[in-house]
Amino acid sequence: MAQQDAYPLHFKGELTTPPGSGLWLIKWLLAIPHFFILCFLWIGFVVAWVIALFAIVFTSKYPRGLFDYNVGVLRWSWRVGFYSYQALGTDKYPPFTLKSVDDYPADLEVDYPERLSPGLALVKWWLLAIPHYIIVGILMGGWQFQQNGEYQGIGLIFALVIIAAVALLFTGRYHNDIFKLVIGMNRWVYRVATYAALMTDKYPPFRLWD
Repeated sequence: MAQQDAYPLHFKGELTTPPGSGLWLIKWLLAIPHFFILCFLWIGFVVAWVIALFAIVFTSKYPRGLFDYNVGVLRWSWRVGFYSYQALGTDKYPPFTLKSVDDYPADLEVDYPERLSPGLALVKWWLLAIPHYIIVGILMGGWQFQQNGEYQGIGLIFALVIIAAVALLFTGRYHNDIFKLVIGMNRWVYRVATYAALMTDKYPPFRLWD
């Protein structure tokens, strides 16, 4: 299904050519049902993460059911992000499922670890991941500017996607180099998410590509 990385996250994002030139203007509206469901799914994700943390500390195992659920939440989030403003890579509406869907152009899978380090589980998600959190902050919302006395963030991914979308609106073409860069940035973000979610002990690489 996905490209095989040395990292245990397998990440897919295939550009649908050509995406609609103007549909991106209302995708925020079309995706509202997914955003609503994802709010509840992410609450479950956090609960599953806490239970998994204790399970890893005491057994060195990530309970398989919780693992599959959390991978499913990441997968669902990436499909919605790919459809909407993390990539705008397709006009095909995301399916309402945690499971992998073969014919959807975005997908995500994580290799199940047979054993995880109890010691790393206590520190990797906050201390060891700090350098990556700084980078992810830039990618997802790290440009800060002041408006009406408040700080708001614009992520580099979002900025590039909007630039590509405006070009798409006038030319009908999504620039391939921008798309590759956007996918690489998203791959970085989800690698860090996988690591912080305790799904692997392998430290995320500092690179965009496979």
